[in-house]
Amino acid sequence: MKDTLLAGLHVAKKIKINRERTIGFMGEKGRVYGTPSMVEDIEYTCHELIQSHLDNGENSVGTHISVDHVGATLEGDIVEIKVGVTDIDGRTVSFEAEVKDTLEVVGRGKHNRFIVDINKTFERLNAKHEKLFGK
Repeated sequence: MKDTLLAGLHVAKKIKINRERTIGFMGEKGRVYGTPSMVEDIEYTCHELIQSHLDNGENSVGTHISVDHVGATLEGDIVEIKVGVTDIDGRTVSFEAEVKDTLEVVGRGKHNRFIVDINKTFERLNAKHEKLFGK
């Protein structure tokens, strides 16, 4: 990873809440931004933040996420996801996240990503594939 990856880096991203990002557990009138989508949006925003700070042949994988979904966001609203690097420990990068819709904070969380060597990762995946499925 490059020496430009530092605690304090942050980014904000706006996302329109379309039907695919909602869950209708309470029927159509209760359709709101789903927690799984919020988790995915936080993870992708963190991933995108650090991509330009990685060396060729590196990428990152999520290793931990903890999210409090504290408010409902309606389909058609826009959320702003703010993420920031809070710590770097070796190849582990820690983030804090806040998610706000047009009216209020609807989510807060922490996320960790681990910087991996792409080739070594594919070697491990291929070995696991062979054990599981054979050649």
